[in-house]
Amino acid sequence: MQPIYKFNVSPSLPENLEPLRKLAYNLHWDWNTDTKDLFQRLDRDLWESSRHNPVLMLGTISQQRLQEVADDEGFIAHMNRAAQQLDDYLNNRTWYRQQRGKDRDKQGDKPEYYAYFSAEFGLCRALPIYSGGLGVLAGDHLKSASDLGLPLVGVGLLYQEGYFAQYLNADGWQQERYPINDFYNLPLDLVRNPDGSELRISVDYPGRTVYARAWKVQVGTVSLYMLDTNIEPNNHYDQDITDQLYGGDKDLRIHQEIMLGIGGVKLLTALGLNVTAYHMNEGHSAFMALERMRMLIQEEGLSFEAAEQVVISSSMFTTHTPVPAGFDLFPAEMVMHYLGYYAEIFGLSREEFLALGRENTGDFSAPFNMAIFAIRMSGFINGVAKLHGEVSRAMFQHLWNELPTEEVPVTSITNGVHARSCVAKETQELYDRYLGPQWSTSGANKERLWQRVLSIPDEELWRNHERRRAELVVFARDWLVKCLEDRGASLKEIEQAKDVLDPGVLTIGFARRFATYKRATLFLRDIERLKRMMQDAKRPIQFVVAGKAHPKDMPGKELIRDIVHIARDEGMHNSLVFLPNYDIEMSRLMVAGCDVWLNTPRRPREASGTSGMKAAMNGLPNLSVLDGWWDEADYARTGWAIGHGEMYDDPNYQDEVEANDLYDLLEKEVVPLFYDRDADEIPHGWVTKMKDAVRLNCPAFNTARMVKDYARRSYFVLSDRYVAMTEEHCQPAKELAQWKHRVQRDWYEMKVESVDISESTDVQVNQPIFVKAHVNLAALQPEDVTVELYQGEVDDRGNIINGSPVTMEYQGKDLGKSLYTAEIAYNSSGLQGLSLRVLPNHPSLSNPHEMGLILWAE
Repeated sequence: MQPIYKFNVSPSLPENLEPLRKLAYNLHWDWNTDTKDLFQRLDRDLWESSRHNPVLMLGTISQQRLQEVADDEGFIAHMNRAAQQLDDYLNNRTWYRQQRGKDRDKQGDKPEYYAYFSAEFGLCRALPIYSGGLGVLAGDHLKSASDLGLPLVGVGLLYQEGYFAQYLNADGWQQERYPINDFYNLPLDLVRNPDGSELRISVDYPGRTVYARAWKVQVGTVSLYMLDTNIEPNNHYDQDITDQLYGGDKDLRIHQEIMLGIGGVKLLTALGLNVTAYHMNEGHSAFMALERMRMLIQEEGLSFEAAEQVVISSSMFTTHTPVPAGFDLFPAEMVMHYLGYYAEIFGLSREEFLALGRENTGDFSAPFNMAIFAIRMSGFINGVAKLHGEVSRAMFQHLWNELPTEEVPVTSITNGVHARSCVAKETQELYDRYLGPQWSTSGANKERLWQRVLSIPDEELWRNHERRRAELVVFARDWLVKCLEDRGASLKEIEQAKDVLDPGVLTIGFARRFATYKRATLFLRDIERLKRMMQDAKRPIQFVVAGKAHPKDMPGKELIRDIVHIARDEGMHNSLVFLPNYDIEMSRLMVAGCDVWLNTPRRPREASGTSGMKAAMNGLPNLSVLDGWWDEADYARTGWAIGHGEMYDDPNYQDEVEANDLYDLLEKEVVPLFYDRDADEIPHGWVTKMKDAVRLNCPAFNTARMVKDYARRSYFVLSDRYVAMTEEHCQPAKELAQWKHRVQRDWYEMKVESVDISESTDVQVNQPIFVKAHVNLAALQPEDVTVELYQGEVDDRGNIINGSPVTMEYQGKDLGKSLYTAEIAYNSSGLQGLSLRVLPNHPSLSNPHEMGLILWAE
């Protein structure tokens, strides 16, 4: 029966409890332990059954209980303290103002905003709209932006079913369940117009218009807006566009990415926000560039070329993918079917339009690559770890023909994690006592603060950790019993689950997405050797494993089943436990309660790997392959490295070598160090490694450092370039477009006529070498180019490696040609090389390689 009226019914609170409503609707409670304690105090059982959702709690708790706490002076004092903490937090975010000027947001122009687009956001357990590390990273990005007072605004999709809930059948095979998210009982607000009506945006799809409303999540000072198409008058298919995260086929995926990118820009416009920098977290939102260019062309009267310059000047792209197969590819016909009307608006032919997203612009059969499109539309591009930056430069090198790989304009900003969101409450309180409350946002420059970690008494740190391990064991037992009861398992299985794990045994944690390259079963390669360690009477070990495989990833599901079968068939069910339905809350328990964090990806396939950072912040040593973030960490003092960064052609041989190295490390180093105790059962050597894990990793791998890096290196720069490009009705953008057109047209008429050096081919270290060159610039002017010498060591194939450029000075005309000179020297001996190159030069280019033009001397 369909209703004839609909009502949004809000919780009815006694007047003196109204602060609870404000607290519930700002996710600051997720990383403020005092506020979280307040909601648990209200009703602990309801807190758990509501999946830590204070909005649902307030809507379902009995009026009798509300009246009880309304009359409880202790509760009221606690609530008022939490409310004051929130107010203080919202009013004292100062880092951004210190960086950009205190009066910047009080000037006559609208304040600037930086828009952060992501297909998923992992913020808290109550909002299951994320799948894994990418989403949790996005959520942590928003939280730290709030901590720093950064004017960031998030843009995403609000999924009715979110990502799936995982359960295992009797055979250990992953099954998927899609619970429905009740938006009206989540910490969300429906965005409305001033007259109270729903704010809606519309996006054109072939033959129809799709409408979306917006919901807002308040993350401290940062607003996250998410689009929802499950409304009338959309047809059933269009209502399901925002149904599932990463569900459906390519057709649904392109529908979602159109809504995220194009719909997201329309939403920001409807909100009236002055967005001066756009951040694409992966390529899912890259279609945003199309809508931005359309607006500039149709509403500002720009040419396509000028509109493109404005977009490039203010856009950035972060890639989390270390292999080309990880990028979204759409067939050319599909792209033209859904987005061909943009080509008409831009005045581009079919092939010119598709070339924007093709790796090889001359390959008319190639698909449209969202990462390539994002790169071409961005003035700043980065990977998420130093090693991932190297991998990405090699992966995208072909887009900058003839440019040395190390100079490909793809940099890296290493990921981090939000400390207050991942460190256990009691451990936070311990750090607060000994380090002070600023530890969670302090960087490596606060050396005296981080040295205080060494002052924490060994016994206090160790006893705190033992309690975290015991909590994990209790949780694991309770959770397994619940999962087995839900599945209808036998009483024998349920009774066995009540005794899994030992709270006094070395516990190794492994929790992540079950993609095959992560090699979740590498530690099971030699079952007999592993069983000897697990069943050692004096020094046993045990494993807690969790994670989801994508619903369509059958090999990933087989890995999960293998773990379940091995535990059951080899008599290891008490010491090898798989916990179904891994989520943020389970992660928090595992990274606090395990003793070692295990990670075994096939190098260099792990872009970053943030779960290991969370473990380190809780004092856990990492035991990992040198990949992602671990490759740049102090892995000797804060854990152990599996291998030495080798890469193998034979994956089976690689697995054999690295599994043996893992076993050797466990037997010879990890286990002995853990069980080497004094008379009070304190493992002082182990605690030293725990302290180093916190002291050395916490300041380097937190999102406070990461977001500051993004702000200084990209957001501020992009914002300033956007302002400069759009002055005087975008006149600088128009001039840059005309300049690019002229340089592109005349570039290939240039020629390096001669290069003369003052010395012979035999020189000494640091001996000055004078070089002069004559360059025929054809129709170009000296200010249009930069002429550089490129010097460096020569490898065994005759190529210059690790070269460095030296800019030559223009000396005027000589014999009708442009004369350039420079003086160089070599600071090391051996076979060294020298070449000369010409690059485009304009003050408005994001970097000298933006145009992909380079002329080398022959």
